[in-house]
Amino acid sequence: MAAVNPLGAPPEDLAAVEAIVKAAGTSFYRGMRILPPDRRMAMYAIYAFCRLVDDVADEEAPIEAKHAGLQQWRQAISDVYAGHGHDAVTRVLVAAVKAFGLRQEDFLAVIDGMQMDADTVIAAPDFATLDLYCDRVAAAVGRLSVRAFGDGSARADEVAFSLGRALQLTNILRDLDEDAGRDRLYLPREWLDDAGVPHEPRAALASPHLPVVCDRMLAEARRRFGLAHTAMAQCDQKAMRPARLMGATYSAILDMVEKRGWAALDQPVKVPKWRKLAIVARHLL
Repeated sequence: MAAVNPLGAPPEDLAAVEAIVKAAGTSFYRGMRILPPDRRMAMYAIYAFCRLVDDVADEEAPIEAKHAGLQQWRQAISDVYAGHGHDAVTRVLVAAVKAFGLRQEDFLAVIDGMQMDADTVIAAPDFATLDLYCDRVAAAVGRLSVRAFGDGSARADEVAFSLGRALQLTNILRDLDEDAGRDRLYLPREWLDDAGVPHEPRAALASPHLPVVCDRMLAEARRRFGLAHTAMAQCDQKAMRPARLMGATYSAILDMVEKRGWAALDQPVKVPKWRKLAIVARHLL
């Protein structure tokens, strides 16, 4: 009896989606291999979608071209929910949506988040704008992911709400120097003003008061990790295994960011291999 392809999708489409994820060179590719084939391929398709939409927002192109590219993705998602895929990624997404009840509004929220980056150079946004950005580019991905993991409950959405923000705040603290090189600063202006830190990215990073703001964001990221952990305890425990792994991995990154400190922001942050293995053993084995 012939083996059934994951999600019943054509093997060439599955291979193309997996190749996008693998080429990204991220630990996500290996981490999602703990999932059963159908759920793993759904997650690969979600990641590939996010990657391709992000590429549109980040490309060196006129704003009109970016708008057109993002609008094409909005139409592509509309077509997915009408049951039509036009390439490998959208065809696998059609199958994933049917299999796991992925919500259209979450895909559209991701596109809206990428448009925020495309439309303007984000520097010192107010806290409400930063929170909206985090919800769109991170928590919306989480809401798609928990369904692919196997839990579509309201508590699982709470996991996505808090864990998405925790992950994005960790990214912001890790990438302060890289973002400043692109004239971006994702620290909230209210906190900058409270500490007397300027809004211009390079000036902010040179301010002696920057650690006050960074410590405040670090504490907020840890609070969000805690809220996500509490919500996970009330979810399907098997379904939450990948979320626990992601949370533990990013908590380790946040620890390394704190260890690096705020005086050498150009130093890369890497979690030691032994600690990665310990995280896997603790949360998966």
